[in-house]
Amino acid sequence: QVQLVESGGGLVQPGGSLRLSCAASRTIFSINTMGWYRQAPGKQRERVALITRGGSTNYADSVKGRFTISRDNAKNTVYLQMNSLKPEDTAVYYCNAVPVISRSWGQGTQVTVSS
Repeated sequence: QVQLVESGGGLVQPGGSLRLSCAASRTIFSINTMGWYRQAPGKQRERVALITRGGSTNYADSVKGRFTISRDNAKNTVYLQMNSLKPEDTAVYYCNAVPVISRSWGQGTQVTVSS
C-alpha cells in the first residue's frame, strides 16, 4: 500500500511562505491525481489543490493565486508552495490521492500563520 509522509510545516507570519513536501513510499506515477488537503480544528477537511499525472492543476478559491501544487514522479514527491499566507490558512495539511485512499493518510504537517 502507498504510505505518505508530509513535511515542511511550521510557524510563519502573515504574508510569509512555506513549501510543503509529500513523500510517497512507492511510485505515484500510477496515481492519476494527487492533492493537498487541510483540516482546522472543528472544521471539515477540505481539498486545497490537485494535480494530475500530466500536470493539470486545480485550486480551491480560497488559495487560488497564492498556492502552487507540483509533482515529481521520479522522486515520488508532491509539493505545495504556499505564498502570501493568511491566518485562515492555519491547519494540518495532508496529501493524498484524489479521491482519497483511506489507508494512505499520513501524519500531516502543521501550518500555523500568526503574527
